[in-house]
This record gives sequence, C-alpha cells and structure tokens, in this order.
Amino acid sequence: MKEIKLRQWEKEDSKALAKAADNPHIADNLRNVFPSPYTLADAQWFIDDCIARTQEEGQLFRAILADGEVVGSISICRGTDVYEKSAELGYWLVESHWRQGVMTQAVRLICREAWETMDLARIFAEPFAHNAGSRRVLEKAGFTYEGTMRDGIFKNGQVCSYCMYSLLRGEARL
Repeated sequence: MKEIKLRQWEKEDSKALAKAADNPHIADNLRNVFPSPYTLADAQWFIDDCIARTQEEGQLFRAILADGEVVGSISICRGTDVYEKSAELGYWLVESHWRQGVMTQAVRLICREAWETMDLARIFAEPFAHNAGSRRVLEKAGFTYEGTMRDGIFKNGQVCSYCMYSLLRGEARL
C-alpha cells in the first residue's frame, strides 16, 4: 500500500496539480467550478486561494501525496449560521490511483484533523449518485448514507441525483 500524507498546498505544487487535475473524468464528478481542461493558471489560482483561506478558521485544504507525489486534493469547510457545527468534505484523486485505497486513507486523515481542530458535530459529503467509487470511499471511511436527492443537480447538460453521507463526531473512529 502506498504511503499517504496530507499537507498544506504550496506554490511549488502548481505544475504537479495542473498535470494531476487535467482529466475530464475527474471534472465529470465534481462541481462546475472545477475547470476542464485544468490549466497551470487554474492550479496557481487554486493554490493561492487555498493558502489565503488557510488563515480562516474552519477551512482545511490539503494536497494528497502518495509516495511523495501530489495525486489529489481534499478539503473540509465549516458551514456558517445554523450550519456552523457541520462541515463539508470534498475531494478528488488522479485516475491512476483510483481503487487503491488512497482516498479512503485521505478521508480518514482529514476527518481526524477536523475532529481534533474544529468544534464540529457532523462532517458531510455529497457525491453524485452515479459515482459509485466515491460513495464506496465514504462508506469504507465510516460515513452513513442518509439518502438520495433526486434530480438535485445539473451537470454536463443533464439533471442528475446526488447522495448525502455524514459522519457524526460520536461515530468517528480516530
């Protein structure tokens, strides 16, 4: 199994990020804000934004490294107002590392960091219903399937469904 680490993004990661993220199969499973094609300028903007937002409480943006190589991104962002005790988990992984347990490890690591550093009751994720791999990652990491939001998103010219998964503080296996 690969050695998985999470670390804060660094400006020097921009070329590796652009190379890893430039894949329409990744973009197809993410929100429209994730560009495809993914350029060096996109990578530089993203890293600058992550570095700036690192100063904000309740924001974790991490590079995923496998054997020292940038292979993806993962984040947890706390909600506001009545959602201040909830945080959303988001992630993507370079296709060559799919189905190898990398993302499950990364999810566990960032959730552990969030539980240790934030006063949260709940971490949630909203994978597209057709993204069986992402749904399996969440299940293996201990998340509970809460339901399907039917026809809740519009992606690539189609109305699709997405799922709600959550992990409560008392359920977390640190």
